[in-house]
Amino acid sequence: MPPSLPTTAPAPEAPPEAVAPLMRGIAVLRRLTDADGTLSRSELERATGLARSTVDRVTATLARMGYLRLDGRDATLAPRLMELGNVYLAGLRMPGLIGAHADALADELDESVSLAVADGDGIRFIHQATRRRAMSLSFRIGDLLPAERTAPGPLFAAEWTEQDWARWRERRTADLEDHGFPAVPPRDPAACSDDFEERTERAREDGWGFDDQRIEPGLIALAAPVRDPQGRMVCGVSLVSHTSRHTPRTLHDKLLPRLRTAVATMEQELREAPTPEPVPGPSGLAAWTTASKQELGREFIEALARGLTVLTAFGEGRDELTLTAVAEATGLARATARRALITLEHLGYVTSHERTFRLTPRVLALGFPPLSRTTLAQIAAPHLAALTKQVHDSASLALLADGDVQYVARVATRRIMSANITLGTRLPAYVTSMGRVLLADLPSAERTARLALTELVPLTPRTVTGRGELAAILDRVAQEGYALVDEELEEGLRSIAVPVRDRDGAVVAAVNVAMHSSRRSTEDIVTEVLPRLRATAAAVETDLHITGRFTRVPAL
Repeated sequence: MPPSLPTTAPAPEAPPEAVAPLMRGIAVLRRLTDADGTLSRSELERATGLARSTVDRVTATLARMGYLRLDGRDATLAPRLMELGNVYLAGLRMPGLIGAHADALADELDESVSLAVADGDGIRFIHQATRRRAMSLSFRIGDLLPAERTAPGPLFAAEWTEQDWARWRERRTADLEDHGFPAVPPRDPAACSDDFEERTERAREDGWGFDDQRIEPGLIALAAPVRDPQGRMVCGVSLVSHTSRHTPRTLHDKLLPRLRTAVATMEQELREAPTPEPVPGPSGLAAWTTASKQELGREFIEALARGLTVLTAFGEGRDELTLTAVAEATGLARATARRALITLEHLGYVTSHERTFRLTPRVLALGFPPLSRTTLAQIAAPHLAALTKQVHDSASLALLADGDVQYVARVATRRIMSANITLGTRLPAYVTSMGRVLLADLPSAERTARLALTELVPLTPRTVTGRGELAAILDRVAQEGYALVDEELEEGLRSIAVPVRDRDGAVVAAVNVAMHSSRRSTEDIVTEVLPRLRATAAAVETDLHITGRFTRVPAL
C-alpha cells in the first residue's frame, strides 16, 4: 500500500474515470473529521474550496444517508457514518480477535494500551484501552500519527522499501511541522532529532520500539509487533505511560516482558482463529439511491451516495472482493462500481491486487476519530428532540443508578406546566416509568434483592408500595415492553417509557415521555405516544449498535 501523502503535498491528478461528486463528498467528510465533527456550511465552503451550492447539495445527500445532521447552518457528523469504519475493522478482524487481550493488558498494568496498523508513512489506531486519569491519553480510534514520532513506527518502517523511505523523506521536507497529522501537536523542527532511521534499525534488531516524548513532553511508549501465522507484522501493540509513572528504563525492564507475553497470546489467537464465514453484505442500496434521487431531485447527488455504498460491500469474511462481488453486493452496475473503486483507490481508501480490492486504514479517517468518543447521551439527543416535536411533550433518557434512575439526556417542551427535571436528576426507580423498565430487565434474583433494599414510600395516594403488587407490575412490563406510570411520582404527572438495548440485547437505558394528566388519557398515551416512543428507541438503538461495534459507548 503506498504511503499517505501529507496535506501540503500536491495531490496526484485524478484519473479520467474518477467520480468527481464522490471526491467532493469525501473532501467534506474529511474536513468535518479534522474539525472534530462540526462545521458551518460557510466554513465547509472555505475549507473545501467548493461552491456554496455544491456544499449544500453534498451535505443534503450525506444527511439523507444518515451520515450528517443538519442543524441550522451547521453540519455535524452522525453516528451512522461509523458504519464505513466498521466494515474496515470487521474485515481486518484484529480488534475483535485481540482487542480483549489489549484491554486485559491495560487492566493488568494500569497503563493505556493501543493497537495500530501501518497507514503509509504513518500509523493509525484501530483499538484503544485508555486509563482514565487527570492526565490521560487523548488519541482515538482512527487517529493518524507520523511513524517517526511513535513507538510502533520504527517497527513498521523496518519493512519499508527504498521507495517508501523516499516518500517519507519527501513528506518530511514538505511538512516540517506535521500539519498533515492534526491528531498530534505541531512538531518543532529545531527541537526534534532526525534519528528515525537509526531507531528503525535498532527496532529491527531488538524486536521492539520505543518513543521518548516525541509526541509531547512527558509521554513515553513501548511497542512490540504482532505477527500473523505467515510471520508478517499485522499490527503494533503500544504501552503508553507518563514520565511521572515510569522512566524509560523501568518501562523497558518492568513492562516489556509483560508486553511480550500479551503479544504471544495475541498471536496464538490469530493462529487459532477459524476462517470467518462471509457475513451477508448490504442489499437494495442501488434501489435506495435511485428512490432518493427521484424524491429529492437535484438536491440528492446519486453518484456520491453510490460511491460511498461501495465501501459497505466489504466486511467480515468479505475483506477482499472482486469487481463483480462489489457490484452484486451493492446492486450497482459493474461500470458504476468500477468507477467508484477507481476513485476510492485514487484517494487511498481502496487498494487493488490481481483484480481484487481491499479497504485501507484510511477509511477510518471518514469520521471515525470524533465519533468514536460519542456518548449515549449524545446519540439520544437528536432523537429525543425529534420525538418532542412530534408529541409536544418532554422526552428523556435515563440509566439505572443503584435504586434510582439518573437522567442523562432530556429535551423539554415549552409549556406553562411541564416536568421540572434537569440532567443528573435522580428519582426512585420503583415509582418512575423508566425505572420500572430498567428494573423489569434485571434477573429475578437481582431485581428482588434491589427492591428488598428499597423503602417503598407512598409519594402520592396512587403510589404502589406493596412489594407483591410491584413485582407483578414489573413482570407485566417485561412482557409488554413498556411501563406506564399514572400519578404515582407526583399528582398530575403521567409518563410512559420503553427500553433501549445494546448489541447483545441487554437493556442499558430507557426513554420516556412525560406530560400533565390533562394532556392525554392513559389510553391515548398508549395509542398515540407509545408507537412514536418505540420508534425513537429503535433509532437510538440503531445508532448505539453502530457506534458500539468496536468502541465503548459511555453514558456521558
